[in-house]
Amino acid sequence: MKKRIHLAFDMSWTNVETQWRLPGSWVDNRHPNIGMFEEAAREAERGGLDMIFYGDSTGIPNTWKDSIEDGVSYGVAWPRFEMSPWIAAMSRVTSHLGFGLTYASTFMHPFYTARLLNSLDHITNGRIAFNVVTSQRKSDYNNYGYDELTDHEERYQRLEEFIDVCHRLWDSVAPDAFIWDRKTGIVADPAKVRAINHEGRFFKVKGPLSVVPSPQVHPVILQAGGSPRGTRAAAHVADHVFGLTKTVPLMQQQRKDLDQALIEEGRDPEKVGILWSSRAVVGETEAEAQALKETMIADVPTEAVGVWLSHNTGYDMSRLPPRFTLKELQERIVAANASPVGFVNILASKHGEGTEITRDEFFDHALRAATGYHVTFAGTAARLADQMEEMFEGTGSRGGFMLSISPGSQRAIMLNILDQLVPELKRRGRYRTSYDGSNLRENLLT
Repeated sequence: MKKRIHLAFDMSWTNVETQWRLPGSWVDNRHPNIGMFEEAAREAERGGLDMIFYGDSTGIPNTWKDSIEDGVSYGVAWPRFEMSPWIAAMSRVTSHLGFGLTYASTFMHPFYTARLLNSLDHITNGRIAFNVVTSQRKSDYNNYGYDELTDHEERYQRLEEFIDVCHRLWDSVAPDAFIWDRKTGIVADPAKVRAINHEGRFFKVKGPLSVVPSPQVHPVILQAGGSPRGTRAAAHVADHVFGLTKTVPLMQQQRKDLDQALIEEGRDPEKVGILWSSRAVVGETEAEAQALKETMIADVPTEAVGVWLSHNTGYDMSRLPPRFTLKELQERIVAANASPVGFVNILASKHGEGTEITRDEFFDHALRAATGYHVTFAGTAARLADQMEEMFEGTGSRGGFMLSISPGSQRAIMLNILDQLVPELKRRGRYRTSYDGSNLRENLLT
């Protein structure tokens, strides 16, 4: 039997890409509109998707020109909301769809986070995933009392300890601890509720967690580390990995590196999928799909691209000289303690790190990255299914795709995925016909 491709909608960007200006988008003067989110959730469940995923950053981008002005003007990475209450609302109009929520271990405390996620897992009846990140965004750091980014290695050490503490807290109350005996008045067995007494480098937590164990006990852990250090962290903490779509050879290398790291952690690589971040524009014809794709890069201001790129690399791209090599730029990013992987690293892998490039050429490439154009599948449902199958099989047939869909996008783009691409994948035996699991973790493994 063919292995199934898993699909999720990545709705991290609610009002930050150019398509919000086009007719048919969800965004209006009432944004945010809870009905918009509820409709997206109902449609995603109708299509049998695993989850809707929300990445996050908590500051208005200020790396570009050391200012928030252009970010505010063009709506880059803002407005962004604390998504937990919105997820609670969406869960009430669905029964099977999962929800991915993002917090940065650099800024949060594991006790608070473990308790919050436990509550959300109860509310959703076992449908929560926790995307744990370290953050390389200067504006986020500024909001939590930091002047500069912390050391790259230290961020991942903190992340690993953070998740270890969360796991111990989720296990600090046994699933069968609660008795609720009306006759004796006993609520729970004290022998099954234990402090964790954690004292580590970054956290000191006594415990236990003051909750009833949730349906999944541990929410599904997602992690997007793509650097060598990030891959080791993912192997230590993640149930599934959120990966950037690249060329197939680069994706195969990431899968190989992750498998080796999982083995070194004593884990089974077959049980850890990679969900590749992509976009899909489906049309009845190739021409229709390509025309929709071209709207993604139409009339996008260079300043907006600069804000997006600077925010997501941690380096002020307004400082770029007229000509430079990608190696020189990568060295500047690393020196700033920003992420050593991502757009610039992918561009260097594709064109060669010694390649000299002009500022205008670089921003032309950046436009396609900022809008998602460079990771967008565009074509008929049959063609897109062919491409997805090739990538899926080429990277180990474990995981699937995280398709970026925003309320700022045209609603038709989402519906075309559900009404054209999903049926084509089902016809090929690559997609579920029903939800088989009782919670998100089980659905991601079937």
